[in-house]
Amino acid sequence: MRKLRALLFPLILLLAGCGGAAAPAASSAPPASPVGQPNTASAAAASKPAAGSSASASSKPAGSSVAAAKPSGSAEAAASIAPAKPGQLIAAYSEIVTSNLPMWAAKEAGIYQKNGLDVDVRLIESSLVVGALLSGQVQVGGVGGSETLAAAVNGGDLKILATTTPVYPYKLEVTKDIQTPQDLKGKKVAISRVGSSSDVATRAGLKKLGLDPDKDVSIIQVGSLQARTAAMQSGAVQASMANPPDTLTLEDAGFHPLVDLAQLSLPASNNGIVVQGSWLAGHRDEAQKIIDSNVEAIARVKKDKPFALQVMQKYLKIDDQHKLNAAYDYWVGTTMPDLPYPKAEQFTDSVAVIAEKNPAAKNYDLNKLLDPSFVQSAADRGVNKAS
Repeated sequence: MRKLRALLFPLILLLAGCGGAAAPAASSAPPASPVGQPNTASAAAASKPAAGSSASASSKPAGSSVAAAKPSGSAEAAASIAPAKPGQLIAAYSEIVTSNLPMWAAKEAGIYQKNGLDVDVRLIESSLVVGALLSGQVQVGGVGGSETLAAAVNGGDLKILATTTPVYPYKLEVTKDIQTPQDLKGKKVAISRVGSSSDVATRAGLKKLGLDPDKDVSIIQVGSLQARTAAMQSGAVQASMANPPDTLTLEDAGFHPLVDLAQLSLPASNNGIVVQGSWLAGHRDEAQKIIDSNVEAIARVKKDKPFALQVMQKYLKIDDQHKLNAAYDYWVGTTMPDLPYPKAEQFTDSVAVIAEKNPAAKNYDLNKLLDPSFVQSAADRGVNKAS
């Protein structure tokens, strides 16, 4: 497999440089069955990466950015997905990472159901979630704030109701020959897509290291976290933002972190709960139940680690308890707030990055995008203190 990856990724990068990269497809898999209950609807499919997740890359020489690529979060057409059943909501998450644990746990613990919601939780990779929200195919998105902001600046009718990961949950993993920031010059750094949360985090991290992301490195579009990890292992790139458990996989293979952004506690909107504005106008009660469910799920995973690990094992498809524990401690202990308020300060870096391609971002009124009233209502009613 590692030999195959070594052959595959350089070919992918070559094709991408010629404009041959394809966008990842959306997964219309049915929802996973609750943890501890019989698998009646292909639980594996609900967490399965979309086909082609590692087949999207773009390469440019060091000293330039990938500005020619289409920014993630633009109001692109969403891939066609299977519709929800009558009375059902589709909640889509964009990456198989533990930032989506509140959504997974709300499903697996029956919290959505307890709150009167029938929610179909699905994986739709990367910024395709934004397109699915704008097209009305999906009602609730677990997606990065930068992708959402980019679409909103372009006129997309979106609202961010919560920020479940308000700091950068990344370590910049590098090859063993890179010991200092200067060693990173001229190297290839993998991101998912231009304008994505991983792109914004990469640029913020490089600047913290005293590097210019547009001049000192080549930024390469690869795809999901799993695709970026594979690109690192194949030798196609020399650095990438990653988080547990993938950081452990990389470090076991000889890579090491050059900087841990989570320890710096830099404000970010790495993952949030997003809805379409027109849907919200007619479904405020359902939206409140969605936020209540996620806030209650956060409280549950913080109090009940064994349950949280069971959910993570199912969705991450990892049996290694050491990696699961490391992922839990990093995500739940370091990055996950009790009350996931969306705040303007979380978008400072996103605005700066998006404004490089779209100057309108500089003057965009974030109050049009952020609606913290649902989290505030949950806090006022003590939902975060639920047992």
